[in-house]
Amino acid sequence: MLDAFFLGYIHFFAVLLPVLALSLVAIGATKAGLTTPQLRLAILIPAALLGAWYAVAMRLSQIGAFNVPATLGDPPVVLMFLFGGAFGLWALARLTKIGRAISDQIDIGLLAAYQIPRVMGGLFLIGWAAGVIPWQFALPAGLGDIWAGIAGYQAWSAVRRGAPDARRKLVQANVIGMIDFLVAVLTGIMTSEGFLHIWAHDTPNIINLHPLAMFPGFFVPIFLAFHLVSISRLHRSSKNFVTA
Repeated sequence: MLDAFFLGYIHFFAVLLPVLALSLVAIGATKAGLTTPQLRLAILIPAALLGAWYAVAMRLSQIGAFNVPATLGDPPVVLMFLFGGAFGLWALARLTKIGRAISDQIDIGLLAAYQIPRVMGGLFLIGWAAGVIPWQFALPAGLGDIWAGIAGYQAWSAVRRGAPDARRKLVQANVIGMIDFLVAVLTGIMTSEGFLHIWAHDTPNIINLHPLAMFPGFFVPIFLAFHLVSISRLHRSSKNFVTA
């Protein structure tokens, strides 16, 4: 029953997050004044990439490829997907001509708002209550995700209202979100079976097992990519940051 709940949860957000991301791309592309063919490509290319990425990540999750390496010499596939995916999406958004034109036109408050669904990490607390996720991971990662989602909402709200502390809240949301990822990755490694399993030997973490392995394999890279784009935008403009 719990496995079915976890899988359904994963499938729901596997649809929601790409749809939200593509909606922001469409908004930015429209504001950038792209031609109709360019607009189609601007949506179809990310959609195809996210679809292919999801399919590959799901397969790797199913065969256990996202497990923490048993030794330091084994390839860290899950970290390669996590950071490689995040930086790949960031590069597409900031290092390509069309990607930069689009991401520059997305209201920076909406970039922060994308972190609101991070509250989905509250699932870890449910897993802890059910006795399948150790508290050493569930508490910092679950509460951290909820905090990151709330911070994203606060930043978006401040930008929307034109509040004088909007920039501070944008920076704060990015700091909270990035620290949350760092803590979750470290505690995830230290509570899972693998080369650095030092906590939760009685109840090893299942975050790198199917289907929860889709968190580091698919969800986290997308959230992280939005942080990186937001940080790039903040770095580029220290004053006129509310809109592009």
